[in-house]
Amino acid sequence: MIGGVKAARIPRQQHVVSQVLLKQFTLDEHDGRGPQVRPVDVHFPKRSNKLKSTRACGWADNFIAYDSASAEDLWSSVERRAPAAFHAVYAGTPFADPLHMETLRDLIVLHYVRSHRYRDVYTTAFRAVRGKVSGELVERFPEPLRREALRQTGLHLTNTAALTAFAERLVEQSEVTQDFGSGALFRTNIESMFHKVRAESSKWHLQVLRPQSGQFLIGDNPALTVRTDTTPWPCNMAIGDAHSIVLPISPRHLLALGRQNIVGTIPRASVDQVNTVQVLAADRYVYLHPRSTRLEAFARDTAKRWRPDPVSPYRASPTATESKRF
Repeated sequence: MIGGVKAARIPRQQHVVSQVLLKQFTLDEHDGRGPQVRPVDVHFPKRSNKLKSTRACGWADNFIAYDSASAEDLWSSVERRAPAAFHAVYAGTPFADPLHMETLRDLIVLHYVRSHRYRDVYTTAFRAVRGKVSGELVERFPEPLRREALRQTGLHLTNTAALTAFAERLVEQSEVTQDFGSGALFRTNIESMFHKVRAESSKWHLQVLRPQSGQFLIGDNPALTVRTDTTPWPCNMAIGDAHSIVLPISPRHLLALGRQNIVGTIPRASVDQVNTVQVLAADRYVYLHPRSTRLEAFARDTAKRWRPDPVSPYRASPTATESKRF
């Protein structure tokens, strides 16, 4: 049991990239094996990878480990609307129905929040705060701590080290720390974050962009905040510091948040920048259409150039600024 919830009810491998999105990057014919994409391992870009089904891609191990049903309901409320919205994009009419616009915007938010990147941000931020709490309790509330230590243990704690050790025990036994350990805190946090980012993104307009030439690939951290004033584009900054949030939705279509609603095209140089940040921000894999051989070479070359150390994959300086934003 996990916090009173049967672990067997929680799927171990949970998709952070929606299958309905990955399927947009697959072959039309599947040879009876289901829709497949070409993965490239950005940690080991020289490694050859076979085609994989979308079911086997874009997942995280125990992403939500505690009572994931409410989060899954939230994600599916967006994903089940995606096929109709994609059809409108491919037909060139993404703005004809306000529901399609809302769905596409929600799809960006969903993949921005339900991500390896956000789980790393959350974990790092919690541990940073957790590491300071015991010392702050001793500094700010020494006498109440001494009284509580006497009540619980019968000991008079006179030195700072002993008092800090007792404070550490209190923090470790606290409900917040226990909920962090079980995953309950992450579940409530990520659901809350989805709604906060959704409200923040409502201040932006939706852009549907096609490449003048080339194709898009998609990473396993696919929705990225970016700035476009340097090369390669910086990514994963706070929303308020970004020029846009981008999400590839097919080899020939990119969603972006900007200053106005537009359907337009972007030059090859910008396509390369979008693909570069997908490689840089990926937790482990990028995925592309199986026939995109030139793009596969681009992904491998980019990973070798910009991600030379598989032990320390690229991550933009994250967390303090972003945590304050929300």
